Amino acid sequence: MTVNRKWMGCFLCLVMLLSAIIPGNAFATSGDINSISFDSDKEIVLTVGEDTEQLRIIASIEDASDKDVTNDVTWSTSDSKIVTVSGGLLTPVAKGTATITAKYKNAIATKTVTVQYAYSALTFDTADDTEFKLGTEDAAIKALADSTDVSSDAVWSTSDSSVVTVDEGSLTLVSEGTATITATYKGLKTSVEIEVVAPFETLAFSSDDDLEMVVGAGTSQLTVLTADSDDDENPVDVTSKVTWSSSDTSVATVEDGVVTPLTLGKATITATYLGSTAQKDVYVRNPYEAIILGDSSFVKNAVMFLNDSSKSVTAKVIDSSGAYEDVTSKAVWKTSNLLAASVSGGVITPKSAGTSTITVTYLGVSRSFTVTVYPTVTKFDVDTSDIEIIQGDSADVPEVTGTLLDETEKDFTKLVTWTSSDEDIFTVDSSKLESDDTGSAVLTATIGSVTVAEINVTVQQKVLVLMPDVESYQLIIGKTSALPNVTAVMENGDEADVTSDVTWTLSGTYAVIKDKSLKGLAKGSATLTGTYRNATVKIPVTVEAEVVTMVIDPQTIELNIKKSKSISVKGYYADGKSVSLSSKMNWVSSDNTVASVSGSTVKGVAIGTAKLTGTYQGKTYTVNVSVVHKLTKLTVSEKRFVLAPGASQSVTLTALYDTGETVNVTSSAAWTTSKSAVAKVSAGKIDAVAKGSATIKATYGGKTVSISVSVKQ
Repeated sequence: MTVNRKWMGCFLCLVMLLSAIIPGNAFATSGDINSISFDSDKEIVLTVGEDTEQLRIIASIEDASDKDVTNDVTWSTSDSKIVTVSGGLLTPVAKGTATITAKYKNAIATKTVTVQYAYSALTFDTADDTEFKLGTEDAAIKALADSTDVSSDAVWSTSDSSVVTVDEGSLTLVSEGTATITATYKGLKTSVEIEVVAPFETLAFSSDDDLEMVVGAGTSQLTVLTADSDDDENPVDVTSKVTWSSSDTSVATVEDGVVTPLTLGKATITATYLGSTAQKDVYVRNPYEAIILGDSSFVKNAVMFLNDSSKSVTAKVIDSSGAYEDVTSKAVWKTSNLLAASVSGGVITPKSAGTSTITVTYLGVSRSFTVTVYPTVTKFDVDTSDIEIIQGDSADVPEVTGTLLDETEKDFTKLVTWTSSDEDIFTVDSSKLESDDTGSAVLTATIGSVTVAEINVTVQQKVLVLMPDVESYQLIIGKTSALPNVTAVMENGDEADVTSDVTWTLSGTYAVIKDKSLKGLAKGSATLTGTYRNATVKIPVTVEAEVVTMVIDPQTIELNIKKSKSISVKGYYADGKSVSLSSKMNWVSSDNTVASVSGSTVKGVAIGTAKLTGTYQGKTYTVNVSVVHKLTKLTVSEKRFVLAPGASQSVTLTALYDTGETVNVTSSAAWTTSKSAVAKVSAGKIDAVAKGSATIKATYGGKTVSISVSVKQ
């Protein structure tokens, strides 16, 4: 009982606490609104573009006074195309009837709204006249609401502003075409399609011919005419009214119909007037083909120094007939950098270190070249030693440096113009001497007008190969051998004994060159190198102790054609030590058509016999070689059969040897079958056993051939 009292007390305290915190009306039910209604029962009729109407909603609340809940209502319309509603404010859109619904909590109220137009119809005053001519300045249409002009109040639009624009009914005609003009006023809309046409049928030049002009030969006046089909004989001159343009103003310009030719090329002159255009091609020719500048070597690499005097360059023009005219004084000369160089009448004067482009122009043709001005040079330095080149080869030109007034040095190599006194012997391309024929000529270095150096150049015949009479040396320690004789084969096919002119060098310390001989010093290997002109030859040198005994294995060899076998050679020194000499014997075959030899390997070439001869340390050794035939291919008379069970088929097996000889080896071959239950075979005879497929194989001399057998019912 005590526990129950305690729980009851806690509950009462909780209720009192909640009562203090939460207002009493929060516990009221949601059904305390009796109804809602509009503040007026009057019929609502609105006119589009003129009227709006504010509706108000009054809520009847239980045990309380009525309340205006207009701003708390959820508003909706049955047809927003007729009338819209927002916060109770009605806005008419189009003629018709719609129902407005107001909802507040669970209460709903509705009202019917009727919308009408202020006018019965909206029309244009130009319904039957919808064609306008470009150039018409007062083009306009009126928008009539019933019979009232509402053009200034209506909303206007055009479907194509590139054809026509509209403002309060006033039309601005832009170009030929059709467009739809639309006016909207107080819910009414009307449209009309108008056509903008040219005020004339054609716009054309007075002459249909293309215009041909020559630079410097004057201008030409173009005339533009308009004409209608009903009055072709009286065209109107509108030259002063058209808008003129040139497709290439660098070729020809046009102003008020006057065409001025400027330079070689083609331009199209366009005349535009009231949406129509006329075009004429203008072909501009130069009276001359080109400007030819004098002193071409200077123009190609125009270099000047501040201490140089002025340089004169002449200008000539050449016409289509090939006639020349000196226009040096008539042409226009310009410099791109007056600080570096000035030009007047073709006379170029250096002013300060820098670069300038000199341009000469005369009646549409022009020519430009670059002049570079350098500081004053007190002297030039260049290696003038004679140059030797092998025919067909090239060589670099020497470097050229110059000492300036402040005693600093500058590299001028890239500025030098190099020339050959005989270009049949050598030419100069950039910084390279390119040899051609043998002989001597002089290489001259020039910078601007200054000759820097002259160098003798000799072009020698190219050596294709050096041929020594010794391929390798096998020196014995302590003994000597003469240096080889050498023949040089030149590029033109000539041969010359150059033994005395060859420079020899020897690698390593195992041998030495002395008194035109080689002497072995110690066991080892070296390379003897001979050099003559552009060619070198290398000869291997081996230095070792004397071999007293030689063992060759085998001493006789039997080979098949195209088969190879190696020869083993072992040498023994006086102290009993041995060495492998297989690769050092320099074997030679007595008949390379039977057996060839390379290093220590002999190869069969054809049936027959040959003798191999090898030398080492001055001693000669021989090996006899026999070449015999070899089986190269097996062929069978048939490679595919289709047999019935119980049937038989015989085939012939032929062996082909590398000599071309053929032999029937059917009875000598080994015959096998992949499936004896399908087909059997014996000595080339195939017996079909049962339905299926099998592969028959014949093997002879290490080669195998296959036969496909299919047994069918």
